[in-house]
Amino acid sequence: MNEKLSSAGLKIAYTYLDSNPEKNIPKLMGWVDKLDKNGAWVDQRRAVRETIENKDNNWYRLILSLWDDIDPEVRKTFFNNFIINSAFIGWSKQEKLRKENDYSIPWAILMDPTSACNLKCTGCWAAEYGNRLSMSLETLDSIVEQGKELGVYFYLFSGGEPLVRKKDILKLCEKHKDCMFAAFTNGTLIDEEFADEMLRVKNFIPAISVEGFEEATDSRRGKGTYQAVVRAMEILKRKRLPFGMSCCYTSRNTEVIGSEEFIDDMIAKGAKFAWFFTYMPVGADAVPDLMVSDEQRAFMYRQIRKFRGTKSIFTLDFWNDGEYVEGCLAGGRRYLHINAAGDMEPCAFIHYTDSNIYKKTLVEALKSPLFMQYHKNQPFNGNHLRPCPLLDNPHRLVEMVDASEAKSTDFIAPEDVHGLSAKCVKASEKWAVTADKIWEEKRGCGECNNSTRKEEKSKLAAG
Repeated sequence: MNEKLSSAGLKIAYTYLDSNPEKNIPKLMGWVDKLDKNGAWVDQRRAVRETIENKDNNWYRLILSLWDDIDPEVRKTFFNNFIINSAFIGWSKQEKLRKENDYSIPWAILMDPTSACNLKCTGCWAAEYGNRLSMSLETLDSIVEQGKELGVYFYLFSGGEPLVRKKDILKLCEKHKDCMFAAFTNGTLIDEEFADEMLRVKNFIPAISVEGFEEATDSRRGKGTYQAVVRAMEILKRKRLPFGMSCCYTSRNTEVIGSEEFIDDMIAKGAKFAWFFTYMPVGADAVPDLMVSDEQRAFMYRQIRKFRGTKSIFTLDFWNDGEYVEGCLAGGRRYLHINAAGDMEPCAFIHYTDSNIYKKTLVEALKSPLFMQYHKNQPFNGNHLRPCPLLDNPHRLVEMVDASEAKSTDFIAPEDVHGLSAKCVKASEKWAVTADKIWEEKRGCGECNNSTRKEEKSKLAAG
């Protein structure tokens, strides 16, 4: 009942805000204070106040742009599904279940409708599979139904290229009108017709993958890809549809991806968020030379934080933002991945499992040995700038996979976890030194982190 009353209050608040956002945003904070009786959102409310008190603040400009640039009904649906259902109602239910049960409950579920893709990008593990794997619409729907029972209202698609299955994705959007859907997509299949369908369902947002400007994008994704992406962005912007970017920074494009010129260009093209990932050497066709150096990763760490203080775009860094979420998100702690064969993996970048959606429910997978290994061992490092059990602490992944007897999910060339982790040892050792320096600067706890680094280095050597 409290949730329903609070939800109704939030909807009334949104209507009030929508009538005159610039005038009513400050007034609305008083309402939010009353709703947050337990003080769960103190830091968030403080951040919002700091933003709205400065009209020239980049975050304030970003908020107001949602009224200038986004279709009103799409904006309202986002508020209802993402803010109320996912962030407010869903999170509360998940927290309750986490306290009642000794296993993780995800906030979001990432799943692959298909392994098929219309591109063949250098170093992409999906390129190995071709169009061999797919989950049926009924299976995808079952995953959403099971997720909603756990309070999950946010679903992301990857692949392969998820928009190869655009018709089925739209059917899921139609059926689950209370959920927010997003997709990591190369953008080449977004056309006028699909954009009109997005306007119709209102609860789907693409994150379009780019490697930088034209030369960098086409060199990895194929000639003409960048121009196809630009056309897709032009369509979405013209139709007032929200979209963002998915940027993989590698040893070859980090300086471009992290440049002001690139970010400014994406903002001008209409992107409202940018999700940054670094290259992982996963799969038989992996190219370890694409892994970034510790200097490049540190460069992205500093650039993204600078952009957050200056640019009107919401930025996230999958690895370097571990400090904000106390380490690793995977294993169902905040998200999990289901590949196109139905294998339930703790992380999209780490292809091992002991559970399959055709044999186990979501809850059964979350209680399985591998997922429980994640649950019991997180965080994997006291320095949350080193959150990953593979990229940053490769011996931790080996320990968990061996303990759970999980198997590789690559059916073409199964990858031994010891061999995979060995690809990351040198990079993790170098990043440990750089990350600990940054962590010490932020925390003022040099002696503690130096001892941690020595212990981790000895384990890496033993592994």
